[in-house]
Amino acid sequence: MGIGQEFNLPKGKKYEKVSFQLINNLIIIPIKVNGAELSFILDSGVSKPILFNVSDKDSIHLKNVSEITIRGLGDGEPIKALSSKGNFFKLKNIRNLNQHLYVVLDREMNFSPTLGIPIHGIIGYDLFRDFVVDINYSSRQIKFYDPEHYVPKSYKDEELLPLVIRKNKAYVQGNVDLNDKKDVPVNLLIDTGSSDAVWLFPDKYKGLEVPDKFYDDFLGKGLNGTIFGKRTMVKSIRLGSHTLKDAKAAFPDMNTFGLDANLGNRNGSLGGEILKRFNVIVNYSSNEIRLRKNAYFKKPFQYNMSGLQIRHNGLRYIADRIADNRGVVYGSRKSFGDVQILMEGSTRLSLVPEIVVSAIRLGSPAEQAGLKEGDIILAVNGKKVHSYKLQEVLKMMNDKEGKKIRVLIERYNKDLLFSFVLKKVFE
Repeated sequence: MGIGQEFNLPKGKKYEKVSFQLINNLIIIPIKVNGAELSFILDSGVSKPILFNVSDKDSIHLKNVSEITIRGLGDGEPIKALSSKGNFFKLKNIRNLNQHLYVVLDREMNFSPTLGIPIHGIIGYDLFRDFVVDINYSSRQIKFYDPEHYVPKSYKDEELLPLVIRKNKAYVQGNVDLNDKKDVPVNLLIDTGSSDAVWLFPDKYKGLEVPDKFYDDFLGKGLNGTIFGKRTMVKSIRLGSHTLKDAKAAFPDMNTFGLDANLGNRNGSLGGEILKRFNVIVNYSSNEIRLRKNAYFKKPFQYNMSGLQIRHNGLRYIADRIADNRGVVYGSRKSFGDVQILMEGSTRLSLVPEIVVSAIRLGSPAEQAGLKEGDIILAVNGKKVHSYKLQEVLKMMNDKEGKKIRVLIERYNKDLLFSFVLKKVFE
């Protein structure tokens, strides 16, 4: 590592505390890049920061730029990107004066529509390398400790597990029970950039075979394309003495997963839906991770019982009658803009996010009811969706088993009402 190619705290400061947003099990943190305010996913599975979706910014000055080709997960071809060195990163009082980053120019690489807020990039290894990272999922705060001044607190219910750092990524050992195989040892990548619970790579010789009950699904988007696989449930996952029962799992199709990486003895990934059940302290310098159960631990795993996937699809105008047109009240939610125009007759014309069905699972309650990909969602159980965050709308449609869901949609300029009952994905 060259001089200055690292994150640092001001002299004498032992740690920096940063608040984060937790959206779809992902950690979103604010970082200034050469003065521009950007939002990053904290992704322990990525080596160098990657920027994308920066079109909503007037200007971001990047230094020492050259064109490169990069390969990541997905079934597509390697993509063209920009490499930029010598950039100034600032996270509150944490600074890096000489950060190397990549810029992906492909417009398809965009997490903003599915998360409901603007996301400009992902960052991981550089922060985990330079700090002891204490993630408190309960309070949604991270403390970045200077390793030289870090003194761990002792908790009786805390589990200390060893980490293996290989090629800038951290791995932890666990065990899974699935089918008739018990205590199958697995080596898992710690992946805060995955919203899933756990991914397991099929390996019949090791006992990692897909359970009988599953469905084929889109699992995610990598740098080089989409990743498909099978979603299912495993009997249990163990991390040290902590056991999570009936855990959600996915087995990626290894053809779409990509053949770029040497997987070595890796058997899968540990994602945000499991990690958020603990307050986590990741210490690369000591090759260890500390896990302490929090309030999320006993909550059931989140399954998509409706079968609908949704995303933002730009903006649309809506007209509302209002009682008083003397002024405009601006709400606090401005994720994708909330321009409001007052018209004669006490009518307010508002520009709000448009939410559409981006995918639908075959055989799911929503698909059997008649909903289709591309439908514009207007209301769920009588509540207009434009006043809710994207993840709140998704939760409305996956609240609990047996609940009747009514969805008002627009299709070909016609309003249609569909209803269905939520049922368990795996009986």
